[in-house]
Amino acid sequence: MTEQTATDPAGPRRGPPLTVLLAAPRGFCAGVDRAIKIVEMALRKWGAPVYVRHEIVHNRYVVDDLRAKGAVFVEELEEAPDDRPVIFSAHGVPKSVPESARAREMVYVDATCPLVSKVHVEAERHHAKGLQMIMIGHAGHPETEGTMGQLPPGEVLLVETEADVATVEVRDPERLAYVTQTTLSVDDTSGIVAALRARFPAIVGPHKEDICYATTNRQAAVKAIAPRADALLVVGAPNSSNSRRLVEVASRNGCAYAQLVQRAADIDWRALEGVRSVGITAGASAPEILVDEVIAAFRDRYDVTIEEVETATEDVEFKVPRVLREPA
Repeated sequence: MTEQTATDPAGPRRGPPLTVLLAAPRGFCAGVDRAIKIVEMALRKWGAPVYVRHEIVHNRYVVDDLRAKGAVFVEELEEAPDDRPVIFSAHGVPKSVPESARAREMVYVDATCPLVSKVHVEAERHHAKGLQMIMIGHAGHPETEGTMGQLPPGEVLLVETEADVATVEVRDPERLAYVTQTTLSVDDTSGIVAALRARFPAIVGPHKEDICYATTNRQAAVKAIAPRADALLVVGAPNSSNSRRLVEVASRNGCAYAQLVQRAADIDWRALEGVRSVGITAGASAPEILVDEVIAAFRDRYDVTIEEVETATEDVEFKVPRVLREPA
């Protein structure tokens, strides 16, 4: 009869010993949680279908679950009919999108994360003072497009790397400000900011760091785990900026192998042969059920001991828009 330890609720030993270093915090942030609630509450209030411009958050499991409940995801507002509610994703949208919705007399709900909205307000405030904006972000990412779309063309210049700073052409080096995408690598961004300040000493920064608390906290937890882990898995989507940054942070902080997985089925088990410790975390748009699925897959192959590594406690909560709290 196979020995079963008192500390292993999963049952009999299944393979070689493995320590799972479980990052905390991980997974859903307050902005993602709010955005998902907005879609669910809209479906309850107005019934299906409810249209959502772009993926509400970057996670296939979440999107498929909401689609099954009656959400219809479209890439552009033009794909949604005038007579059904439409929701804007947590990443934010250019100012032209709600303007178009109002012109069509559509019912719309803005699920933009409040921390992204804060960046929008900063950009508008600097623009009102006559400052040209430089945005640190990733080209093509919906959050970057949404933030740049708050101001007229040419008023926001995008830089992605320190090398970009050397070549960016500005209108007046004495009248500049910068903002950042909220899901960037903390370390990379600090280098770009330093390059901006070196080239443009008069540049104005945000009153408070634009990179959101959840991004910062999840990267800090990975930094704590990476030197102790033979490998680290990030549960998240390939189009999730904050998830991809977690893989990079792990690789830069002493972890020999880091992999992004959407589901347990994506794990490359051959790459994990011989490991004794594995770190697991999840991007801010990945639900905990997918982390549980990954842990269960390890329990099927190893005698798992879980150690949670907590580096911060999160208690942030954002309210949903008032229109969803009012009776239909």
